[in-house]
Amino acid sequence: MNRALRYAGVAVTTVALLAGGSAAAFAAQEVVHTPAPVVATAPATAALTAKASVTTVKAWQEFRITGTAKGIKAGTKVTVQQKQGKKWVSLPAQAPVNTSGSYAVRVKLGIKGVNELRIESGKTLSPVVKVTVR
Repeated sequence: MNRALRYAGVAVTTVALLAGGSAAAFAAQEVVHTPAPVVATAPATAALTAKASVTTVKAWQEFRITGTAKGIKAGTKVTVQQKQGKKWVSLPAQAPVNTSGSYAVRVKLGIKGVNELRIESGKTLSPVVKVTVR
C-alpha cells in the first residue's frame, strides 16, 4: 500500500474518532445568525456661540468677537458676517478654532448705526450679536 494513502486513511480515522459523538451534537443544533440591528447615529451637531467685547465703538475702532465652536474641528476658520440690508455679507475678518474649541476674531466696522453680526463656519451659524458704531 502507498505510504501517502496509508497516512491519509489514518488522519481520516483519527478525525472521525476525535469528533465521536460530538458530530451528532453539532448536527442537532441549528445555528441561526440574526443580523445585528442597524442603528443610525445622528451626525454630531455643530454649534457656535458669539459675544462682542463691546456694545458701542467708534467707526473703524477694533473690537473682538469671541466664542466657542462645538463640533467644529480645530484649525477650521470661522468668519464674521454682517447684515447689510436683507443680506448677510462675509467680512474679511476670520480666525481659526483652537484646540480647546474657542476662537477670537478682531473686527473693525465703518457702517454707522446698529450692526448685526454673526459668526459662520460652513452651514453653522452663531446667534446674532449687535454692535453700535458711532
